[in-house]
Amino acid sequence: MGTIKKLNKWANAHTYYPLDLVRIILGGFLFYKGVEFMNNQGRMLELMQPFDGMALEMVILHYIAPAHFLGGILIVLGLLTRWVTIAQLPILIGAVLTNFLGTMDITNLILSLVTLLLCIFFSIYGSGKHSADYYLKMQQ
Repeated sequence: MGTIKKLNKWANAHTYYPLDLVRIILGGFLFYKGVEFMNNQGRMLELMQPFDGMALEMVILHYIAPAHFLGGILIVLGLLTRWVTIAQLPILIGAVLTNFLGTMDITNLILSLVTLLLCIFFSIYGSGKHSADYYLKMQQ
């Protein structure tokens, strides 16, 4: 627990508006992808073809869209940012693997890798000083 407090103190001392903007853009992108997956289920099934033989295919399908949708909103607000970005990691690792197991699409690979790296960064860094987490913490 001491390590998390040290990371929070460091992040709050070294917070910048551009990082908040990156967090908001990441949340907006994840929200957009969640809405896109909900509206275009055929495309979602097409992307899942490399994982066709897995027993948990339907569970995976019903986890991705809501996780992106709700996670994007929470990341934009800066609420529970670490938890939400950690929940996104398995999805994004699967997105990167989909490019290697299925048809290679460089654009999707780059988007997946950048989003994965940003989620790893924000799972360590947190939401920063300009967020709902910080506001709620200061209300105590």
